[in-house]
Amino acid sequence: MYELTGDPLALGLIGLSEVIPAVSMALYAGHIVDLNDRRKMILRSVISYILCLFALTSIAFLDFHAVTGKALIIGSIFSVIFITGIIRAFSGPSFGASIGHLVPVELLPNATAWSQGSWLMASVIGHGSVGFLIAGLGVKGALIIMSAMCTTALFIFIQLPAIPPPETAETRTWERMKEGLRFVWKTKTLLAAMSLDLFAVLLGGAVAMLPVFAKDILQVGPVGFGWLNAAGDLGSILVVTMMMFIPLSSNQGKILIISVFGFGASIVVFGLSSYFWLSIIALFLGGLLDGISIVVRGTILQLQTPAHLRGRVLSVNSMFINSSNELGQFESGVAARLFGAVPSVIIGGSLTMLVSLITWLKAKELRKLNY
Repeated sequence: MYELTGDPLALGLIGLSEVIPAVSMALYAGHIVDLNDRRKMILRSVISYILCLFALTSIAFLDFHAVTGKALIIGSIFSVIFITGIIRAFSGPSFGASIGHLVPVELLPNATAWSQGSWLMASVIGHGSVGFLIAGLGVKGALIIMSAMCTTALFIFIQLPAIPPPETAETRTWERMKEGLRFVWKTKTLLAAMSLDLFAVLLGGAVAMLPVFAKDILQVGPVGFGWLNAAGDLGSILVVTMMMFIPLSSNQGKILIISVFGFGASIVVFGLSSYFWLSIIALFLGGLLDGISIVVRGTILQLQTPAHLRGRVLSVNSMFINSSNELGQFESGVAARLFGAVPSVIIGGSLTMLVSLITWLKAKELRKLNY
């Protein structure tokens, strides 16, 4: 998109085009997930993602430049991303709610770490390889590889056992949707953890500006962009892997808040850096600290949510956390247009640190949390 437009705001609009359907449908999606077999919901989501990848691949192969120009390409991409936002509203709660049904409750903290670790490993491989794929095979080749991998994932998910819904609908749809919101509002530690991550990702979304930094500031090209994209995930997967075998035994609430503060500080360093190696280190450390907070937040969510509410609570979680990535991407694009890419990243990281300090002072339940 940045190659097509040369405008950082376009990168932000990609996030906005996904977050609008993801947030607007989140509560209803949680309601549907709690009433259906989670395995079927997962399979439907993966199939829908595959169809979207096929659509993007078709767009890449059609010679739109000779017919209607870049506007049609850009509009088509935004349309597909909008559809992935709808899918995401259902896929996130479906995957998350399945974990608590596949493992006993005493293994949930470790299972959450394994789940996050596998997701981060896939993220590292995907982000790290995308630059190499584009450089070696072009955009078309990269999309074909992605479609093949997503299709492979479908055959793996088919092996899952049925995960029947924990309850049937006995109340009105709107009342059931509100149950998830009420539970999060009443569970102060959960609310504080979600809010902390919402503002951290919303304000500290430097990842959205990586194409700008790679091309215009660090001047490292698509391969360098791939390494920048993967650096944070490498840090996350390292610490999450360690936590699989050496889980946190106490003071998880304090560690969560401190980790988010450190994440903000690393974003500030990245914004100030004009050296590729320093930028890599800053993103790696930021990812390491973010990995700690991911596991702690995920464990809090799984342990404090009853089985019959997991779909709806995870939908609220997606509104707070998952969608904050896209809102943060949009915020980063707007801030970069107004202030420039470097100042926008520095301001975002500084505000993340400020939010962490406020949470430390105001959210006593989270600060004292032990599980």
